[in-house]
Amino acid sequence: MFSRILIANRGEIALRIIRACREMGIASVCVYSTADKDAPYLRLADESVCIGPGPSKDSYLNIARIIAAAEVANVDAIHPGYGFLSERAEFAQVCADCKIEFIGPSPAAMAKLGDKVACKNAAKEAGVPIFPGSPGAIEEEEEAIAVAAKIGYPVIIKAAAGGGGRGMRVCHNEMALRSNLRSASQEALSAFGNGAVFIEKFLEHARHVEVQCLGDKHGNAIHLFERDCSMQRRHQKVIEEAPGPHIDPKKRDAVCESAARLIRSANYSGAATVEFLMDKDQNFYMLEVNTRVQVEHPVTELITGVDIVKEMIRVASGEKLSIKQGDVKVNGHAIECRINAEDPEKNFMPSPGTITRYEPPGGPGVRLDSHVVTGYTVPTNYDSMIGKLLVHAPTRTEAIARMERALHEFRVEPIKTTIALHKRLMRNAAFQEGGIDIHFLERLLRA
Repeated sequence: MFSRILIANRGEIALRIIRACREMGIASVCVYSTADKDAPYLRLADESVCIGPGPSKDSYLNIARIIAAAEVANVDAIHPGYGFLSERAEFAQVCADCKIEFIGPSPAAMAKLGDKVACKNAAKEAGVPIFPGSPGAIEEEEEAIAVAAKIGYPVIIKAAAGGGGRGMRVCHNEMALRSNLRSASQEALSAFGNGAVFIEKFLEHARHVEVQCLGDKHGNAIHLFERDCSMQRRHQKVIEEAPGPHIDPKKRDAVCESAARLIRSANYSGAATVEFLMDKDQNFYMLEVNTRVQVEHPVTELITGVDIVKEMIRVASGEKLSIKQGDVKVNGHAIECRINAEDPEKNFMPSPGTITRYEPPGGPGVRLDSHVVTGYTVPTNYDSMIGKLLVHAPTRTEAIARMERALHEFRVEPIKTTIALHKRLMRNAAFQEGGIDIHFLERLLRA
């Protein structure tokens, strides 16, 4: 087992990893930018190292500075968290070259599943359902037109090397496809350093269902069942829950087993999430694989009792998974609301600033993953998420009621947050019935 781990991230996920290390008897070294120099979670790490100024490119995205910090701190391993360098095969390879263990998949497995085109090919070989679309990256405009004519409109353009809605365009006709190809490619190049795009069939009404998986270096891979992430805005998740409401048990088994099969086929170690879209008949099609721990991993932890971060650390050190597939059971229902420093009344404008009143909720079945305290200043440099509020209850109905109660207790002032929006969503009849799709929230906000 490792003796010292460097955490190449910030905010709530850095704190989450610090806590896991502390419980495992592992020393934690947390890097930080000058924008985060006063972050309270740094005091909980065993050591902290400044790696540069506020802009991500000069700090959290700077591989050389992170490796230098790791070498100075004499660590055994690096945990990348999510975002930043977590899905960069180049970073994983540099760690390997420097004899520092990367807590995640091998560079080869990351390249195989992290690139969407390569991942589709791997899924096809593993017998996992995929959307009809281009067999690889689109090289010429006329190639895209021919593919779209074959599979039928609407189609969606996607960036091969990234996600989060960047480089993504929905096209309902040939004119839209022609006009969006170049802009999608340029956006992908700017966001991910790779302008390759591909197209596939687009489902107008679909649910976003993802399966949490774990693999080790001994060929074992399991799933921890699924999460429903259909409540989203501009391809960014807002609410996640597990298990998915109203999914037929046979369909659940099929989608979860196909995800584990794909992870196993890639000789993957660490945490991975296989994402699917599910149509109204619960036919499912793979979207992509996230080769890292997900923001919403605590939802799965609550219903399975599996500590995903600790499992990542164990398997990176060479241990086998501590659990087998037959050991994984679903207990109750969990919901996560992402609390962002944004103003929903002003088109979700970021709302940075100093928090002078911070009263977190508590009580039975409530978990809050947040790095925020009274007096904390939300910086302008990074993602606006300031916390994840989670609840766990025996049933979905009880979980919704518990979440509404917890949101009612939550006070964050004077900055604007998404707490009021989440209250509204918990009271929404369609959400309560579990009948939403990936476009539900955007329709609601337009109404």
